[in-house]
Amino acid sequence: MSPDNAAPFNRTDVPHMKWWGWGVDGVSFSYANMPAFAPFIKKVVGLDLETRVAGQAPSFDDLEVPPSRIDDDLVKALTEVAGADNVLTTAHERVLHTFGKSVRDLMRMRAGDFGRVPDVVVYPGSEAEVAAVVTMAAQRDFVVIPFGGGSNISGSLEPQAAEERVVVSLDMGRLHRLLDIDTDSGLARVEAGVRGPDLEAQLAETGWTLGHFPDSFTHSTLGGWVATRSSGMQSDKYGDIADITKGLRVARPDGILALRPLPSTSTGPSLREMILGSEGRLGVITEVTIQVHRKPEAREVRAYLFKTWEHGVAAMRAITQNGLPVTLTRVSDAVETSFSFATSKGSSGVEAMVKNGLMKYLKAKGWDLENIALSFVGYEGSSRQIGAIRKAVGRIVKANEGISIGTGPGALYDQKKFDTPYIRDFLLDRGSAADVSETAAPWSKLVTMHDEVVKAAHAALRQAGVQGAIMSHLSHSYRSGACLYFTFAFVEDGNPTIEKYDVVKRAIQQTFIEVGGTPSHHHAIGVEHAPWLEDVLSPSGYGVVAGLLESADPGRHLNPGKIVTTK
Repeated sequence: MSPDNAAPFNRTDVPHMKWWGWGVDGVSFSYANMPAFAPFIKKVVGLDLETRVAGQAPSFDDLEVPPSRIDDDLVKALTEVAGADNVLTTAHERVLHTFGKSVRDLMRMRAGDFGRVPDVVVYPGSEAEVAAVVTMAAQRDFVVIPFGGGSNISGSLEPQAAEERVVVSLDMGRLHRLLDIDTDSGLARVEAGVRGPDLEAQLAETGWTLGHFPDSFTHSTLGGWVATRSSGMQSDKYGDIADITKGLRVARPDGILALRPLPSTSTGPSLREMILGSEGRLGVITEVTIQVHRKPEAREVRAYLFKTWEHGVAAMRAITQNGLPVTLTRVSDAVETSFSFATSKGSSGVEAMVKNGLMKYLKAKGWDLENIALSFVGYEGSSRQIGAIRKAVGRIVKANEGISIGTGPGALYDQKKFDTPYIRDFLLDRGSAADVSETAAPWSKLVTMHDEVVKAAHAALRQAGVQGAIMSHLSHSYRSGACLYFTFAFVEDGNPTIEKYDVVKRAIQQTFIEVGGTPSHHHAIGVEHAPWLEDVLSPSGYGVVAGLLESADPGRHLNPGKIVTTK
């Protein structure tokens, strides 16, 4: 092992996920109180949880981590900027900042296949320190990769394999303060390194909320949301991060790029839009001015069942296009509906429904219980407002052959909404790879998109010679269309391989393009989705983006190789 593999110094003031998986040590998924889970996984994915024993957690001490390439002179210069405790070259810190948390990342990390590891991790404590490091990168010719919570799944954090220069991972975790709130405008100035729970806690102290809750909420940061054009579970009401972001401050080699939080402006091409989704290619986001809202008086998530997924899609479209102010519109296809029931506790979900006669009633009505679709709709406001909106939604649900099943399943969804990545790790521990791909398309193409992606995924699974499954839900509804979020999984003898994962992933992504969608709705481009960017932008549009990045960073010091991967 290299010398810098010695006893890792870990920061205690900046939380991190474990290096080899999602979340923190000591927290994991268990199906002990979910009697339908193991049978579902065996039937759909082909993994027998009764016989497949989980592998042991990987040991960091067994890894061979490439040594740091940084010299003492640059360590000294960075230390003068950020302080000795905030410039770290230990193997553990460097590995922790090498990848995000896609299944591809996790398989490589667990195998010790690191590729190019950052040479040093710097924790700046102010915008001035960020700016100093970015300016130094251009002067001394090294690479800077911004790091938020490390939850990215599109390859936006990994250094380029052939990079010969020093690579600095700039961890923004010390920049986590709510700076002020303009209460008249509902605008909050916030440092970019704040994680979701900390941001909501600081806002809640004076009765405000951002309302942005991506799946990665517990571990991701505000700056990361902006850099990847994130969407949250309540985007139907609060908007995507692109709608929420009103002002920005970005450290660039030539100074701070500052955008005022104006309600609207006509000042040429939108710099705000260029920075949104830029993944550190245009600079390091240090501060964001966000639109915040007074915390609602009441909140509920109500569950509905539809005769088919297509009926559910039609209902979500009608809810959105009728302008009903709900916070959440989500409907799962038949497979994901079965999965949701399988992750319910024994006293709820399907068993409870059977006990109270609901399933017998639906079957008597002519419903095929193998094709039903579970939906969630969220409501916020006063009790009177929620009642009025719920009544209007109820009429739409009824017109599309759906029924309400109350707030119980909705409350359960609310409780476990951030736990899904732990299930992915649980399966990977037992030889099954599971990951996600999401797209967006017009309403007129959504059903076709769903069916074609499912067909392509099953063909790819057969091509790869593995048993597996794919499921999907609709979420993030807009007047003209919505997001489709696919989860796929497969099992093979021994450990799953990246090669077979790629066969399935490529088939899904290619179908997105062929049907007329986007390669990513809210997970960014990085390197994972870059092969399809020119298809969706057109060659001319791709050239515009490539030209922007080249002119803004001619020395390729700012997270090079992401989004546009060619030189």
